Amino acid sequence: VRLVESGGGLLQAGGSLRLFCVASGGDFSIHAWGWYRQAPGKQRELVARITIGGNTNYADSVRGRSTISRDNAKNTVYLQMHSLKPEDTAVYYCNKWPDPFRTIYGTDYWGEGTLVTVSS
Repeated sequence: VRLVESGGGLLQAGGSLRLFCVASGGDFSIHAWGWYRQAPGKQRELVARITIGGNTNYADSVRGRSTISRDNAKNTVYLQMHSLKPEDTAVYYCNKWPDPFRTIYGTDYWGEGTLVTVSS
């Protein structure tokens, strides 16, 4: 499988963004998906997830200002965020949930992510 995230950039606090994750090489529709982020000096954390049936759940830090969605026909999962805060600054990744894809070596596979920088 290959995961390609995009849509990040430099934004001002209070702004909005829409992130994209395209998955190729696997069966997108049979997985639940999550958006994760890793801020500088911090561990990667789950910020939103969506089940096969479309049920969603959000971390407290983004709940109420984020929407995760999926399009099985396009093998794509999206994350919309508004009212951005400087603490949203991080590299954002997608992966299946709850367990990430694995490489042939048995390690976790992650895409390159997309950097979101929110200035105050």
